[in-house]
Amino acid sequence: MTVAERESTIPIPRPRLRLAQPGRTIPLIDQYSPPKPRPWTRELLECKHLILLSLVFMGAAMSLDYYSGLYVSSTTSVGVPDLILDHLPPVDLGFLFIYGYIALVAGIFTYPLFFRVRILHVAAVQFSLLLTLRSLFMVFTHLKTPPGSVPVSFPWFFGKLYFENDMFFSGHTAVPFLGFYLFRQSPIRYVFLAGSIMMGMVVLVMHLHYSIDVFAAFFMTYCSYRMGGAALRRLDPTYVDYA
Repeated sequence: MTVAERESTIPIPRPRLRLAQPGRTIPLIDQYSPPKPRPWTRELLECKHLILLSLVFMGAAMSLDYYSGLYVSSTTSVGVPDLILDHLPPVDLGFLFIYGYIALVAGIFTYPLFFRVRILHVAAVQFSLLLTLRSLFMVFTHLKTPPGSVPVSFPWFFGKLYFENDMFFSGHTAVPFLGFYLFRQSPIRYVFLAGSIMMGMVVLVMHLHYSIDVFAAFFMTYCSYRMGGAALRRLDPTYVDYA
């Protein structure tokens, strides 16, 4: 056998195709594929239209509240006797009345924004409805601020949203109590429940609301929350009422 014949009989190795193992991706594809959004961002994008719509509702409710406040402040009102206020000397708790309330209102929106963004629009819609109901009720209830009330002065632009004679029902009591209903699946609900009770006591001690304004706020908030749930079920098919 010649050398040429001997070399021709040597088998030539063929290149083998190596398949990617299951569960592994090709590095080149991983390098150029866009990163998946985080859960917070994904939920925010899923609810963006509902959030925008709820912001429109809130803007309309705040406008109604503003003009209703102007109306009751300029309308002649009368004071009425109150069994509790008549036996309760006024005490200045302005710090709690102003900054405690601002903190509770901010918490209704910052808590879902950072921890439960899926219900951010729920908080905005429920807050808007409660604000709308209060605006309507205080227009039809011409009561003057109780005598001997402690004067308060809200800072910054909050001062433009504070009015006289906007009695029924107490927003300082109702808004935190709404937070109790909104976050009933979280321990933070106790913060809002305690805040609602505290604010009710503060406005009475400062003679800034009548007793009926505080007591009725709990019932009015419950009714508003139920009506808001019925409206949300039409806007958001995934809405679940945990109350």
